Amino acid sequence: MEYFFYCRDRPGTFPLRMELAEAHWAFMDRYGDELIARGPTFGADGETVTGSMHIADLPGPAAAREFAFEEPNYKAGVYGDVLISRWTNVLGRTMWQFATAVPGYERFLVIAHGKAAAPGDDKLAESLGAESLGQAQQRYLDGLYGDRLIAYGPLLSDDGADRTGTVLLVELPDRAAAETLMDGDPYARNGRYTDVEIHAWEFGGRR
Repeated sequence: MEYFFYCRDRPGTFPLRMELAEAHWAFMDRYGDELIARGPTFGADGETVTGSMHIADLPGPAAAREFAFEEPNYKAGVYGDVLISRWTNVLGRTMWQFATAVPGYERFLVIAHGKAAAPGDDKLAESLGAESLGQAQQRYLDGLYGDRLIAYGPLLSDDGADRTGTVLLVELPDRAAAETLMDGDPYARNGRYTDVEIHAWEFGGRR
């Protein structure tokens, strides 16, 4: 099962984060084969670390909780809020396929928090010969942003039955381009997102 993790830093914990860097990396080394993407996020100044993102393929909920809550930064109090969600890697890519950055481009983590669809919404659309929102989103993203999408996919409920949002890792010229991308997302245009977070993001791991 693929899981998305986003851990928000508590204010003032950057020195502790730096002190624990080696312990954090050593912990993540245990998941070298399972990691799909990882790395810190930054505030508007591009320098202040605001959190850590990880996507990993893990056996199940117990393994996901261990990944999140046995990690040294969490145990030491660096993190405040921790988001854990089932996720699907639509493109089947990892961030290491994008090791060479496009000059002048920036990388972003987008977390779009969603609200539940009305019962049968997509099934009704399909029965009328229209594509579902999921199909429309894939066509939109692949058509306009396919070569710049590092990874994307739906956030899912614990049982995997319901979509609760979308996560994208994308390489674009600037934040305005990321905002434009999300404005055109079929889920956004149909009012399915309650909140969209756009974070500056860097590839993580040992230098």
